[in-house]
Amino acid sequence: MSNSSLRVPAETAVKQCMNLQPAESCAIITDDERMAIGEALYAVASEITDDAVLVRYPPGEQHGAEPPEPVTGAMTSADVVLAPTTKSLSHTNARTDATTAGARMATLPSITDGVFLMGLDADYEAIRDACRRMLDIVEGATELRVTSPQGTDITVRPGEREWREDTGIVHEPGAFSNLPAGEVFVSPETADGRVVVDGTMMPHGQLTDGNTVAFTVEDGQVTEIEDDAVRAEVDAAAETAGAAAYNFAELGIGTNVAVRDLVGSVLLDEKAAGTVHMAIGDNHGIGGDVEAPIHLDGILTDPTVFVDGDQIELPAPDT
Repeated sequence: MSNSSLRVPAETAVKQCMNLQPAESCAIITDDERMAIGEALYAVASEITDDAVLVRYPPGEQHGAEPPEPVTGAMTSADVVLAPTTKSLSHTNARTDATTAGARMATLPSITDGVFLMGLDADYEAIRDACRRMLDIVEGATELRVTSPQGTDITVRPGEREWREDTGIVHEPGAFSNLPAGEVFVSPETADGRVVVDGTMMPHGQLTDGNTVAFTVEDGQVTEIEDDAVRAEVDAAAETAGAAAYNFAELGIGTNVAVRDLVGSVLLDEKAAGTVHMAIGDNHGIGGDVEAPIHLDGILTDPTVFVDGDQIELPAPDT
């Protein structure tokens, strides 16, 4: 796909989402497989500021792998960072170091041209409003119960952990977001129950024909994974991270009202309004205290959510 066709979503990302200013520096971090998106973002950024760079490196081996040191240096020294990469930089020390240093940053993990076009064709002010409404409902809750027709029944207790919102509006120093954005999420202190994913989960992508991925959670740890491929990925991460790889890492509620259908991209599908996603592995960069070289999200398409015993209404996609 040509860079010119990616111009409009690149403008949304750089201008509306990041609010890049002429006096600011901007680093576009990309890899060999995402160069078209990286170049489209750089083209827009370089029209706004003379202090823009495009940094390219070979794709990482897995999500959460630390980038090379020169990439980390570019991230920590910039005012604004956009990272369209094959493997996610969201849950890395490089990302947290950059935002701690004051950079405002958006990662676009596993982004494709199609997802970039679809996910950035949205009014992020409206998405921010949807996030705020959901945040008002869940903040301060003692526990949340999520059920689904496929068999999910899990109780999640945030404890003292702070709920966060991923609005896509990244205007303050140190702020961080995924793009495409649109979720309210927490890294809970503990959880117990069973999760049956029927939407999207790597390494499978979108689950079809009634296929699901199920896992059991006891006292905040995943104790059983009923899928060979997912279990293999978590077990591989456990070779270096130990029990941290089996951490129940996240509960998120999608608030992107512009996403009407799942497409098989976790980045986009977990933001779809009306969905819930739960993750296994790392959460140290999103409010938790567990570091692991893996963060696997699974998306539920038809969840029911109870907040301290009361069923809540989830956001609905725009029609």
